[in-house]
Amino acid sequence: MYTPKAFGVDDDGAWNLVRDAGAGFFVRAAPEGLRSVFAPVVVSPDATLLRAHVARANDFWRDLDDTPVEVIILFLAASAYVSPSLYPSRENAPDVVPTWNYGAAEVRGTMRVRDDDDWKHQQVVSLTNHFEAPRARPWRVEDLDPGYLARQLRAIVGLEVAITSIEGKEKFSQNRPEVDRRAVREDFTHGSLRERDVARRMQP
Repeated sequence: MYTPKAFGVDDDGAWNLVRDAGAGFFVRAAPEGLRSVFAPVVVSPDATLLRAHVARANDFWRDLDDTPVEVIILFLAASAYVSPSLYPSRENAPDVVPTWNYGAAEVRGTMRVRDDDDWKHQQVVSLTNHFEAPRARPWRVEDLDPGYLARQLRAIVGLEVAITSIEGKEKFSQNRPEVDRRAVREDFTHGSLRERDVARRMQP
């Protein structure tokens, strides 16, 4: 990931971006070229393992055996177009161009397939509990009929990634004069859902 110094974040900031995104694009090499899949994830408390699952019918995992393979997982936590018309400074410095503000993270590691029912059951429970936690009345995997749950577990395959690195980037107009940054934040505060999400991350 190309990350100029002004846009870099530390590992804690990068993991916050992963948690905010919730799901990411897994990309790996396959015999016919690159393969990708989009999946929600859970990260171990010590940030050494990342777990997910995909549909058994998905070809993403088909040619894999017990040998770990390299994978990159891309997370986008916030994203919005920035028009030069928002920059007050262009009255004195008109040479400006459009850009894009975003918060993103890149996780690298070695991935292997996990296809045992106990592992998949634990992963589904932890994933569900993680995303249901903010709800007033969380839905629980334990409420499912055991037979139905067993059929659902047979229809998925687990992915476990041993994490080797993470890099985060928050490009939120830090390279612009403060007057421009304030103007972008103010405009985005009243904009679309995506723009409001970016504005929330553009600290005063």
